[in-house]
Amino acid sequence: MEYITLNNGIQMPIIGFGTWAVRGKEGYNTLLDAIHTGYRLFDTAEMYANQDIVGKAIQDSGIDRSEFFITTKLCRPHRPFVNP
Repeated sequence: MEYITLNNGIQMPIIGFGTWAVRGKEGYNTLLDAIHTGYRLFDTAEMYANQDIVGKAIQDSGIDRSEFFITTKLCRPHRPFVNP
């Protein structure tokens, strides 16, 4: 697996697995297959509504959580807090 080093020194895999179409038991099994194939970066989003199976597949994989890099996106109504 190749990595890129971010500005904060954390290394992120350069190839990730998108979870947009991953749903249900079949999606869960797909995620486990991806993990066992070597994927460690998973791209998620609140609007995908599948973060439960992404988390469960990671947990059930038997691989330490610290080895995974998870990205996520929020839907438009979520705005960053701005201190007045």
